[in-house]
Amino acid sequence: MAEALVNVLLERLANLAIDKVQKEFKLVTGVKTEVKNLTRNLKVIEAVLEDAEQRQVMDKRVRLWLDELNEVSYEMDDVLDEWTTEVLMKQMEKQENQVENALVADKKKVCFPFPASCCFCFGQVNQVSRRRDIAVRIKDLNERLALIEKEKQSFNFQNTTRGPELPERQKTTSLPGDKTFGRDKERSVILGKLLSEGSQEKGVPLIIPIVGMGGMGKTTLAQLVYNDQKVKTYFDKRIWVCVSDPFEDIKIAKAIVEGLDKNSPSRNSNELQTLLECIFELIEGKKFLLVLDDVWSPTLGQWEELIKPLRNGAMGSRILVTTRKEEVATLMKATAQIIHLKQLSEEFSLSLFYYHADFEISSDESKMFQDVGEKIVKKCDGLPLVAKTLGSLMRDKKTIKEWQDVLSSKIWELEEIETHVFRPLLLSYHDLASAIKRCLLYCVTFPKDYLFDREYLIELWMAQDYLNAKGYKEKNKNGQKYFENLVMRSFFQNIEVNQYGNTNCKMHDIVHDLLQYLTKNKCYTMDYGPGASDRMEEANDKVHHLTLLNVYGSVSLSYFHNCKKLRTLAALDSSISSIDPELIVQLKCLRTLNLRQLHRLYESGIEEIPKEIGRLIHLRYIDLSYNTRMAELPDTMSSLYNLQTLRLVDCRRLRILDLGRLINLRHLYVDGCVDLKLLRIERLKSLQRLDTFYVQAGDANNNEGNKLEDLNNLNQLQGRLTIVIMGHAQLTEKATLVNKAHLLHLNLVFQRGSVQSKLLNDLQPHPGLESLKIRGYRGSTLSTDWWSSLHSLRLLTLVFVYGEFRLLAPLGQLSSLESLHMGSFVKLGKVGVEFLGIDRSEAQTKSTFKSFPKLKQLSIHNMPLLEEWEGVDDPENNITIMPCLSSLTIYDCPMLKALPDFLWKTPLQTLCISESPILLDVYGEGVGEEWAKISHIPNIKLGQDFSHP
Repeated sequence: MAEALVNVLLERLANLAIDKVQKEFKLVTGVKTEVKNLTRNLKVIEAVLEDAEQRQVMDKRVRLWLDELNEVSYEMDDVLDEWTTEVLMKQMEKQENQVENALVADKKKVCFPFPASCCFCFGQVNQVSRRRDIAVRIKDLNERLALIEKEKQSFNFQNTTRGPELPERQKTTSLPGDKTFGRDKERSVILGKLLSEGSQEKGVPLIIPIVGMGGMGKTTLAQLVYNDQKVKTYFDKRIWVCVSDPFEDIKIAKAIVEGLDKNSPSRNSNELQTLLECIFELIEGKKFLLVLDDVWSPTLGQWEELIKPLRNGAMGSRILVTTRKEEVATLMKATAQIIHLKQLSEEFSLSLFYYHADFEISSDESKMFQDVGEKIVKKCDGLPLVAKTLGSLMRDKKTIKEWQDVLSSKIWELEEIETHVFRPLLLSYHDLASAIKRCLLYCVTFPKDYLFDREYLIELWMAQDYLNAKGYKEKNKNGQKYFENLVMRSFFQNIEVNQYGNTNCKMHDIVHDLLQYLTKNKCYTMDYGPGASDRMEEANDKVHHLTLLNVYGSVSLSYFHNCKKLRTLAALDSSISSIDPELIVQLKCLRTLNLRQLHRLYESGIEEIPKEIGRLIHLRYIDLSYNTRMAELPDTMSSLYNLQTLRLVDCRRLRILDLGRLINLRHLYVDGCVDLKLLRIERLKSLQRLDTFYVQAGDANNNEGNKLEDLNNLNQLQGRLTIVIMGHAQLTEKATLVNKAHLLHLNLVFQRGSVQSKLLNDLQPHPGLESLKIRGYRGSTLSTDWWSSLHSLRLLTLVFVYGEFRLLAPLGQLSSLESLHMGSFVKLGKVGVEFLGIDRSEAQTKSTFKSFPKLKQLSIHNMPLLEEWEGVDDPENNITIMPCLSSLTIYDCPMLKALPDFLWKTPLQTLCISESPILLDVYGEGVGEEWAKISHIPNIKLGQDFSHP
């Protein structure tokens, strides 16, 4: 980590050469000289850090030297941050004074709030005195750094020069999925046990333990059978629960309840008896498969209580358990069913290794690589995780020397490593660029089996200044590259990408163990959940990142009074009622503050944020989401000039948020804050992400609500945006969405009472938009001037449309549309030819035309008055309609009489019709008068209960 931190410091010191920063300190003697000395010492140290980082694993003295370098570097980073922040504050004061003076000159009275509490950081202290204090601290740190530089000579470090941090790779549209090797026999045995009717004691589901050491592939095998199509069909309910250590019976019971019924109100209970009773009722008569993944150490009492309600399931129910400990199988009385997972054979290990190395043995020239590869794989000891990780490591190594360097690494000889599985993982870790190492290590601040969101993670990395780049765009781009690099190196797994491009992933528990080993005393987790508190140790002053788990109630200074250098404080799976102001004062180095509440609790969280938060000038990231009791934020937050991310999701009582001074804010999340007025948001011209914008009416005191035109200058918005037009909102001007070229996904929500007749036309998006959802529209027409301009639109959803219009929009003209969902058109009686993008006269011409040229999925549901879907008479065959359509769903259209014949000329693979009695009669299998027209479709579901989009 030291290498990346030193790189950041050198970049910041270089930026201090800018005149507007230097001139603020020109009266302080010696600052310029000290900055030069700092830069020189850091560059000398930087040259040996790669060697030092690798040697620290084996040499305690080197580790201590790096620890001291890290501490000095962190303190230096704080000082430089204070320096630039003070300059920024002075510039803000100057700009606002100029504006105020100009307005006064025009005899207009305007008030720009500059709360006195903004002086928490610098107060009324004389500015010259403050600058001299910073200069003294820089000098002191320089002296300490000089001693560190001198001490390095005793280690005889090797100067190293690292190549480019991220080699350019061919761009891909999706991340690679996992492939399994050598587990066919075990898979077959488990499937046999799962799908057999016998081998079950009366009243007790059959328990099948998969036992093996860490990294053996137990979870992967369990996932393989869990998602098997036969298993999906055989069981009424499938529930997956990640248990891990400790065995928390309440948490596990909650997960089972949610797996059985995600809408059950009992899932929010913290009473084990309530949860077990709920499981008993929900599971009655159902044949279920319950997977308990990564079970460590339940007590006999805990297990006996948990199994009681599971006995109420139907005959044939199964419990599949993965564990490293055979004692777990003994405790569960399931030793007769154990599946012992052994090491992979060398053949399968090689296949797995080469698959992830993207290496093919196809010529004599690869013989040398093959010989070295076989020797490397022998060191994997048949562990799939190790073979996979080492294969990913070799992906970028194209010379035989690079392969031989891995084989001959001294890491294989380490004896101090806690587990031999860590050794090959360390090889992959040390091969990472220094900045990517820091990003990876930061992931240990989350518990095992945590589901990471890529964008969320990148924002956290950015808050810690881990993404080496000057501008925000470059940092965000680096964050994307770092994440993809960690995926390619197999540090992340279970990659999922949704239709909007959002990526989720998890981390293998062995990788998490390695990161814990590498971050001892730096990253610490305090778990206050059941069975965890008796093993906690007090966090010390060396901890920089602290995570609190399962905290309920107040957070006071007594929790961690020794932690004065924290850069991260995060509360996860917690419900905090208040936070001690004295604690806030102590956390002066904080970059990330996460006080997000359990979102399942309706009324919960902190009622008041201490005003002392204004002192935390280093803060880049604040998450206060789901604090539903919080009615206001302190004025002092306006002094947080460095804030980059503010998350206030579902803080529904908030009314006012002044954003005028948060000039570095890049990410703002306010979904669920329907009454929140975003004062001066129009100033945030660099805002990159805004999840939801509520267009509001004014309040009883004649204060204006959010207006569409507030968005006009926010042309850097990217990703996804939801605009909610609330009832009686003031619509004076249109929002220039067409200028927002980086906005790819747009949701337009119209509430009852909002003005809509002309509004849809005024909300013209940029032509690069990829997905659009319109909900609650009540206008007189769906046609606009801009449908045909959306050349990149791939996904369109139109739901709860209440207009009385007769004609649909010409959606067939959308040249890139792949998925179209139309639902709850309350008054629509007919789908006409205009829907295809042509009119009746054009249908008779000889000109060629393609309607919906790329459409693959079409869903029409909940159309209570829809009677007719008009076809096209095209004797000349000049019109091609939906040439790529593969899936058609018709749901709850009770009056629809027939489907147009052009649908049966498309390459349909799946046809689903349900809750539409006339259609079911017309197209009934074997008996319907139109059955012959659809019988060629491979997958037909008629009248079956299925979920529509």
